[in-house]
Amino acid sequence: MRGLLAHLDVAQVSFPATSRLASLAADTLWYPRLTTDADVLHCPTFRGPFRARVPLVVTVHDLAVLRHPEWFNRWTAAYSRFAVPRVVAAASRVVAVSEFTKRELVDLLGTAPAKIRVVPNAVEDVFTPEGPRAEGDYVLAVGTLEPRKNLERVAAAVDGELRVVGAHGWGGVRPPAHVTWLGDVSDEELAALYRGARCLVYASLYEGFGIPVAEALACGCPIVTTRGSAMAEVAASDATYVDPGDVESIRDGIARATAPAPRRGPGWREVAERTWAVYEEAA
Repeated sequence: MRGLLAHLDVAQVSFPATSRLASLAADTLWYPRLTTDADVLHCPTFRGPFRARVPLVVTVHDLAVLRHPEWFNRWTAAYSRFAVPRVVAAASRVVAVSEFTKRELVDLLGTAPAKIRVVPNAVEDVFTPEGPRAEGDYVLAVGTLEPRKNLERVAAAVDGELRVVGAHGWGGVRPPAHVTWLGDVSDEELAALYRGARCLVYASLYEGFGIPVAEALACGCPIVTTRGSAMAEVAASDATYVDPGDVESIRDGIARATAPAPRRGPGWREVAERTWAVYEEAA
């Protein structure tokens, strides 16, 4: 979102949800009644108004919370089951970050394909093959610690050091004792980790896009990721694909992974231009 805002002339509205109680108030009172006098209201997640008083654009990154509610806490699962269909139905246009997410919108919510526009994510400029490389012989995993990231199987598949970048999430997921957990790092540190890694393993059980795959690809890092997933839209033939439910498949993918030619998807300027075109349609 930061990269998108840098190229859009928009006014921002937000609710300072700085505590659990404030977040609850935002979900139940503020978002459902959100309004503005702007020409178009863009909600960059599916938290938004249930009834739009101005043309509404909603970005949907994935529908994991509907497809697999068991991966989320009770409030998020219950609230999303009620709110997401209403917010998406209220939208004049829905931005999906991949064709995969577009199909999920149609399949799970019955959203009309005619009102969905696919606009992929971009990555920050720091993710390039040139620059510092982290030292050591290691495999890299990137992502919030949550059930769908499949960290337990990934860790079991890695022979040698596994470095994990990602904040604490939910679902009781903790980094296994034998991995090197780095927590959150800066984009500059993350780019150096991609450049120095044997490969990125992103064997997630469900994703709407897979930003770490795009970042690794831009850095020229070998990629091991989930077969038949949205990540294939990002990496195409430049990744090694595995069965995320099979530790041996992941281990074999790590052994077979080769470095791709560094490649970037659309930049944030192009993403912003395509997003602005959606605003003009909605208005």
